[in-house]
Amino acid sequence: MDLQIRRATPDEAEALTALAHAAKRHWGYPEEWIDHWRTDLTITSDFIAANEVFVATIDDEIAGCCALVLSEKLTELEHMWIDPKHMRKGIGRALFEHTKRRAEELGWNTLELTADPNAESFYERMGANRIGEVPADVLGKSRVLPRMRIELNRGVTP
Repeated sequence: MDLQIRRATPDEAEALTALAHAAKRHWGYPEEWIDHWRTDLTITSDFIAANEVFVATIDDEIAGCCALVLSEKLTELEHMWIDPKHMRKGIGRALFEHTKRRAEELGWNTLELTADPNAESFYERMGANRIGEVPADVLGKSRVLPRMRIELNRGVTP
């Protein structure tokens, strides 16, 4: 397996959006929920141009992606998606570690994220801790998403 991680390009927006939908469907959510989340699952070319979006490729095929989104006070991991046929092969770990190193290079000492409940244990294995919950009701069903933070090895949060 020849795993490479590189920056996404804006022309990959459609492929990354399809990946996000496939990854979300993997967890068995009802199709009406997927439709409800369409905007949240869409990765636009503008988003790719404005943020550090990374893709993991295997033999030039996109196997996963994630984004490092920076603001004045926060660095956040968003859009972490792995192609279901490539899950449990270390791609998520490689993308997470790559993003973590990049945040450290930029001088941050924490990285935050809001996890899908199905991914919380993955992020815990990566060293993140739950710091709260985010209400995320969908079509009348009450749900919450874990809010998580990982302490980085170096850097000072601006």
